[in-house]
Amino acid sequence: MTKSQKITLSASRDIPFNKLVLSQSNVRKVKAGVSIDELAEDIARRTLLSSITVRPVIDNDGAETGMFEIPAGGRRYRALELLVKQRRLNKTAPVPCIVRTDGLAEEDSLAENMQRAPLHPLDQFRAFQAMREKGKSEEEIAAAFFVSVGVVKQRLKLAAVSATLLDAYAEEEMTLDQLMAFTVNPDHERQEQVWDALKQHYSKQPYEIRRMLTEGAVRASDRRAQFVGLDNYVEAGSEVLRDLFQTDDGGWLQDAALLETMVTEKLNEEAEAIRAEGWHWIEVGIDFPYGHTYDLRRIRGEAEPMSEEEEKTYEALKAEYDKLEDDYAEADELPEDFDERLGQIETAMEALQNRPIRFEAEHYAIAGAFVSIDGSGGLRVERGYVRPEDEPAVEETDNHDGKHVDPDTDDAIADESDVATDQDEEEDDDGTKPLSDRLICELTVHRTMALRDALAGDPQLAMLACLHAMVLQLFYHYGQDSCVEITPKSMHFGAQAPGLGDTAYAQSIDKRHETWAANLPKAAEDLWAALVEWDSDSRDALFAHCVAMTVNAVQEPHYRKPRQIAHANILASTLGLDMMKAGWTPTANSYLGRVTKAQILAAVREANGDKDADRIAGFKKPDMVEAAEELLAGTGWLPQPLRTAPLADAPDEPEFEIIDEGDAEPEPVEEGADDPAVLEAAE
Repeated sequence: MTKSQKITLSASRDIPFNKLVLSQSNVRKVKAGVSIDELAEDIARRTLLSSITVRPVIDNDGAETGMFEIPAGGRRYRALELLVKQRRLNKTAPVPCIVRTDGLAEEDSLAENMQRAPLHPLDQFRAFQAMREKGKSEEEIAAAFFVSVGVVKQRLKLAAVSATLLDAYAEEEMTLDQLMAFTVNPDHERQEQVWDALKQHYSKQPYEIRRMLTEGAVRASDRRAQFVGLDNYVEAGSEVLRDLFQTDDGGWLQDAALLETMVTEKLNEEAEAIRAEGWHWIEVGIDFPYGHTYDLRRIRGEAEPMSEEEEKTYEALKAEYDKLEDDYAEADELPEDFDERLGQIETAMEALQNRPIRFEAEHYAIAGAFVSIDGSGGLRVERGYVRPEDEPAVEETDNHDGKHVDPDTDDAIADESDVATDQDEEEDDDGTKPLSDRLICELTVHRTMALRDALAGDPQLAMLACLHAMVLQLFYHYGQDSCVEITPKSMHFGAQAPGLGDTAYAQSIDKRHETWAANLPKAAEDLWAALVEWDSDSRDALFAHCVAMTVNAVQEPHYRKPRQIAHANILASTLGLDMMKAGWTPTANSYLGRVTKAQILAAVREANGDKDADRIAGFKKPDMVEAAEELLAGTGWLPQPLRTAPLADAPDEPEFEIIDEGDAEPEPVEEGADDPAVLEAAE
């Protein structure tokens, strides 16, 4: 056919559905795209939007049979067939068709499928947006196109990006992943600024786009945001940036200054309520350094007992809990509301068990409280701490006719007293004089040595005495009630490691310490009797805690202590310490932001290989830190100071023979053994 000839289009006509059959010439053999069920529902909603291409069925004599086969449009036919089976469409319903007689049936099928241009994603985004602007809800749009409401929200978010960026996406200057990253911040001007800046970058990774668009914002998972509450923050006039395409931990709070103001105001309000309880002082802060209370004496109040009504409520809840567990102990399937009810009961019982703490009036007069925010964003109130300057004055003991004994001059006074006493004893024979201080000192020296010897023969009692001494120092400030001169030294590392208090291991130590403190007697003088009554397992556990509190494996520039560090390494190997399992991860704050770019690349190369390290090698430091944090997540990589070497095989222990020195014969001394040259050669 020449270009000058007029084209005649294939005839169109309505053909009853029961006159249509599928053709074997349809080239589409692999199922793809929208399901038959969804297409049937779409036809039921909007009717058939495009005609079906058909060809007359010819008999052996070349005559038309009245039936028509479908070489292109088989999915539409099957959708109509499903509607007929569901009795939602008459089997004789007219179907709009294009009747073809020329060419091949396979050609019709192939041409219809190949020449159909797929819809550009941007057209879909804009179509959703147009429907939304015409009053369709997100739920209605989702139902119309058989997608989730979340997908509709994502498409609308993409359509709301700056027109400049949408044009760049349409021209394939930007990938879909990059466009999705720009939806984090709705500010079109800021989006365009970031896009212009990225044109100068070697890499335009989506995470870089998100970082630049949320620069200066505060994560919704931040303790401050959790403390204030996202709803309150939004009501105050700001907004939360959300990422609909990736997990964002709740998004980002864009107005950091507003958040700080709200945090300060709420903390001060909470502090005023605590101050009204009558404390001597209140200290307020978003956070305090780890170990800030270690040098203060802790006063422990008494938990208020349950009222009669509360006790009845608790017993009723416990009885219901026990009954539910008994009823379904052997059940194969549990009711849907079973776990929910058990959770409600546990919460109610826990609320009743967490009793308010009551302090005495004299405690309020000398003690104070710290008010801050805990790691999860809740209010943290630490009550009952006494500062050294607020401690009540201790009455001084006078000796020697009312003269106070200064420990620094005690020996001199004792010597003078001994001389005077000895002289008096020579002149007085009635035996009524007390023993002299010198004599008492000599006698108690003998007793001390005998006590040491006896205690050495009783390991269990020795451990108890050691435990008693350590507990006095670690739990009872200013306690001096032990004759065992063992002083545990527990260093506090809060200043050296910001954020230490939020780690899992620090919280575990604090919780364990608080649990032991709550189970120990309040008065130091009652401690020995209490420890004697405890079972050996409890004493062992407390002993382990006390010893653990004295461990110091910190490498400081002014105090290298190589032998102590070597022992710490052996201790870690023996325990099988794994810092990654303990909860440490390489983040910008913990490591990556505090080392050089070369060290960051070395870490990524060691954990992930050269490919990832080379990919980020050209990044600026902030971008490299963020990229490395993602790349190292979950790899188990640790910097050298945190690694634990496997425990080496222990050498065979030498066999020791106990020799009675009285029976041992002295070894002969070689001639010249005292000669310096011989000694030097031996060394």
